[in-house]
Amino acid sequence: MVRSVNKWFWLFVLFLFLTGFASKHPLHMSTLEVNHNAEERTLEVSCRIFTDDFENALGKAFRTKASFYEPALKTKMDSLVKKYIQAHLQITSDGRRINLNYLGYEREEEAVYVYVEGMNVGSVKKMTVYNSVMHDLFDDQSNILHIIVNGNRKSTKLDYPTTSAVFDF
Repeated sequence: MVRSVNKWFWLFVLFLFLTGFASKHPLHMSTLEVNHNAEERTLEVSCRIFTDDFENALGKAFRTKASFYEPALKTKMDSLVKKYIQAHLQITSDGRRINLNYLGYEREEEAVYVYVEGMNVGSVKKMTVYNSVMHDLFDDQSNILHIIVNGNRKSTKLDYPTTSAVFDF
């Protein structure tokens, strides 16, 4: 019986591979985490995006080849990621737009993590997050937001076409 199950399993995997289904993931999602560091008066921001989707979005947005797998393109990719994030992510704290400084990115398996930081952010009572990451590529995109202020974590999900959320602390 076990041998029969294994045979059917592998035939199914082969079918998925041959039809191209295995190379696509049906979920279009990013995750954004914003952590207010009150002691240092900063916002520590990380955004996780599927690597293949992000390459496609960057290629489309800037009409160029985008690959996180080619070391020779690292400098170019840094520039593209910075421009993309600046265009698709904004944070306002207590009515003041926060300047987000791009720190860099790293690829980890199937995802790219992008890091930015907001400086001179005192106490936070109200935060508005604008996030349209990947909206230019998918009309079924979901962006999960996790906001942490004074150890208080609030989360929400933005489904396309919604691009912003307000958090009260």
